[in-house]
Amino acid sequence: MRLVRRDRNHGAVVEALRAAGCSVWDASHVGGGFPDLVVGRVVGRQRRTYLLEVKDGTLPPWRRVLNDAERAWHDAHLGQRAVVLSVEDALRACELL
Repeated sequence: MRLVRRDRNHGAVVEALRAAGCSVWDASHVGGGFPDLVVGRVVGRQRRTYLLEVKDGTLPPWRRVLNDAERAWHDAHLGQRAVVLSVEDALRACELL
């Protein structure tokens, strides 16, 4: 069984996105560098998906860098993805701010 370590702000980010009307699937258990959250929302008549890697913005910069697996995944993925450090970052990444 793989130990899942979530950043301190993970729960607040999920709560805020759900409060804003998004569907949120917590993928932090997936591993292999896959982002922590799969977020969906409807914009007009379109459904959009956002892939978010959550990092704790209160930590020093060297403590919130992507690990090797996360970096490889982000470098290889051609679609939308973002690293968010706060609730505001997450809302902005999902085009809610």
